[in-house]
Amino acid sequence: MRAFFVAALLAAGSLGSAAAWADTVEVANVKYETALDLAGQKLQLNGVGIRYKFVIKVYTAGLYLSSKAGTTAEVLAAHGPKRIHIQMLREVDGNELGKLFTKGMEANAPREEFVKSINGVLKLSEVFASRKALVAGDNFSVDFVPGVGSTLQLNGKPLLSEPIKEPEFFSALLRIWLGDKPADESLKEALLGLKKARR
Repeated sequence: MRAFFVAALLAAGSLGSAAAWADTVEVANVKYETALDLAGQKLQLNGVGIRYKFVIKVYTAGLYLSSKAGTTAEVLAAHGPKRIHIQMLREVDGNELGKLFTKGMEANAPREEFVKSINGVLKLSEVFASRKALVAGDNFSVDFVPGVGSTLQLNGKPLLSEPIKEPEFFSALLRIWLGDKPADESLKEALLGLKKARR
């Protein structure tokens, strides 16, 4: 009888571990929740991946939406709040990162969308330029809430005094990773849930 109870407890423990594991996805030793609440709505992890520069892992990225989307057009058209979450895997100069993001938005967004995003682009560049560097372990999120705008958090702390109101900004930002000239083609596919992230 005692052996039965021990076996039952072990089985329960392994089920608990499996359930806990199912609530997160791990990539490059970074855990992403499979679901989260934003502005009172439930979002699910659409995809997660790693940004490589040559063979060097630079950061991980996770995209959260209210419903699954498998194409860039579906992501941009998706209703409700959205989040892109980045976690650094190595040190990157803050000013350089801001410039790369700006170039990525300009290269991928339609001209009219980019022009309407200028206010947000400048604010984002200022935020990164004000930091000497982002180091391994630093993370930032950009949240978009319809009717409110985009907010930026670094290591969980808000960085803007008020949201970036232009909805075009968030769309242009997402195009860095999901546009026709993405920062990393493999990461694009991972964020769209088309393939598992490279480890």
